[in-house]
Amino acid sequence: MTQPDYFVALTECHFINRDALMELTYYPDMARWWASVDGVLRAWAGRSIAEQTAGEHSGPPFAPSLIENMDTAGVDVAFALREPMMDVSGYTGSLSTNAYIINEIEPYPERLYLECNVGPILRRGLKHALWELEFLVKEHDARLCKVYAPEDSPLNDRGMWPFYEKACELDIPLTIHTGASYVVPQPSSHTHPGLLDEVLIDFPELVVIAYHMGWPHTEELIGLAGKHQNLYLSLSGIIGWFERSPYRGYHAIGEALQWVGNDKIVMGLDLPFDETKRVVDFVRNLQMPEELQEKWGYPEISEEIRANMLGLTLARLAKLEPTKRVK
Repeated sequence: MTQPDYFVALTECHFINRDALMELTYYPDMARWWASVDGVLRAWAGRSIAEQTAGEHSGPPFAPSLIENMDTAGVDVAFALREPMMDVSGYTGSLSTNAYIINEIEPYPERLYLECNVGPILRRGLKHALWELEFLVKEHDARLCKVYAPEDSPLNDRGMWPFYEKACELDIPLTIHTGASYVVPQPSSHTHPGLLDEVLIDFPELVVIAYHMGWPHTEELIGLAGKHQNLYLSLSGIIGWFERSPYRGYHAIGEALQWVGNDKIVMGLDLPFDETKRVVDFVRNLQMPEELQEKWGYPEISEEIRANMLGLTLARLAKLEPTKRVK
């Protein structure tokens, strides 16, 4: 039986400006930050930082590399995102900027779209963040906006309410880091999924895509997604771990489908670009083991579920035509 030619879309494709990275290497927290990244990479990709920067894994996180891996994996659309981490250097610099991303994606219209990040929102000053968000949406076609609270303030800080209101006004979905803060020196208390409950009670029209399935608080996030109509679950990053330990993935995805249905789970990357095919193929070929259907009540993975997870739901949220860009 021929496999359907699914439309595939990935959020959270980070680019790092190598020049900026070199300028910030002498800050003490850079070494601690890299050590934290090493832990995440080991779990999600099965390799260390040393292995990542050597040999076949050493490709730079630039647009041509992403496009090459998208073509190999059959990915039609990706959302490119800056890497801030400004607290690592005491808020003196960023690992990449929105302008850097805009320049990188410019040669690839209809394939790469801007997922902006205008943070740290409260630390830089709310008026500046609000201006930049509106500018990037209206002048540079930003389709998503990342909120990365670990370097700023808790998600339910009342100072964020005007920002959430502006996102509703501009009708742009927010992609939000939820669960553990994986890197030093950032606190996990700012991104506990439970903080979204208060936000979405006050902003029911706000569309939120919660990254990393809220791990290690995945069940709480799933329950909230069942409660709030516009809260979506993203497999970004953690999909690498699910592919490496599939029964962990079966349980998380199966439980989510029991609570939220088949059109509220989306894909993301947040991994080295050469991991793209591995994680996309995991979802493209996803089957729920019969024993888990029988003993846990998880649904069978239908073509409709796969199609929605791989790209149709994200296309709807980002207002994209889900037409194939790559064969």
